[in-house]
Amino acid sequence: MSVKIIGMIGVTPPTTDATVHIITGGISPDYLKSFSQAHEAADYDLVLVGYTSQSAEGIAVASYAAAHTETLSYLIAHRPGFVAPTLMARKFATFDQLWQGRLAIHIIAGLSDKEQMMDGDNLIKEDRYRRAGEYLDVMHKAWAGGGPFEYEGEFYSVRGARTDILPLQQPYPTVYFGGSSEGALAMGAQHCDVFAMFAEPLAETAARIADFLSRADKWGRTPRFNMSVRPIIAETEGAAWDKAAHILAQVEAEVAVTGQHIPKDESGSRIMALAAKADIHDERLWMPLAAAYGARGNTTCLVGTAEQVAEACLEYYKLGVGGFLLRGFDPLNDVEDYGRELIPRIRAGAAALG
Repeated sequence: MSVKIIGMIGVTPPTTDATVHIITGGISPDYLKSFSQAHEAADYDLVLVGYTSQSAEGIAVASYAAAHTETLSYLIAHRPGFVAPTLMARKFATFDQLWQGRLAIHIIAGLSDKEQMMDGDNLIKEDRYRRAGEYLDVMHKAWAGGGPFEYEGEFYSVRGARTDILPLQQPYPTVYFGGSSEGALAMGAQHCDVFAMFAEPLAETAARIADFLSRADKWGRTPRFNMSVRPIIAETEGAAWDKAAHILAQVEAEVAVTGQHIPKDESGSRIMALAAKADIHDERLWMPLAAAYGARGNTTCLVGTAEQVAEACLEYYKLGVGGFLLRGFDPLNDVEDYGRELIPRIRAGAAALG
């Protein structure tokens, strides 16, 4: 099993070396270009283009970045419901054709009901997952080509739909999703190709993989798994832990000003419960920063030397995790460090394991 290495591109330069979120605050074309090119030089396979209800639009961001890179692919986060699924199928197919198969799609239902209302969507989260399932049904039918098709569901009614543009990747680009609620898991098991998880202890990760494989098997599907984690690496283990403490202090100072975030989703609640059990799991999985930030986004960390963190990643690889979304807190510099020190070790270790 080959390993996929995923990053995440931001659209504006960071203002601190303890940057947690990178997709808000306007847009800098020069920075976006440099950041994308840095990921390509560091041997990343894909980069996530994130989504919030106030950030720059993802397909446009990915198109600009793709124009300035040659091999890097783009994992575009997409919230079903704001664009008709037939049109979105054509938009994604167009991107995939223009940029020679450099597309994957990450389906998200939205962080919270309140944020969805910023874009005028009043469905509660569980309803949004059911809508996402229908949305993917319609997109898959469009991507299948052939003659006009009909679709009748709870949220979408389509008559005589057809498309002249199909994805370059056949039968369609890879579809990722994440989530821990029953609605999320039911939708993903039926419709998606990759289950994206935040880093949890090895035992909990193994249980999640087994559970999801069982769910997907009922639909005749064999999904793959991706894990998002924040590596904190340094030349020595002691220096890495010192670096982690420095980042935590900055995040705690930020939280003291902005206020503690309370998780609004099942994934965040899971991480907070694990953080309450112990600061460190499995020797390297470090939880205090996630606890300080309310488990918002990708905030669980692996701490140590590049060799130690690569070995920790490979323990997840042995469980069936075939991809890692790696991003740090000093975004551009960390990408370069990972490309030099961490990614080659993960790839070599995965190749040795087969």
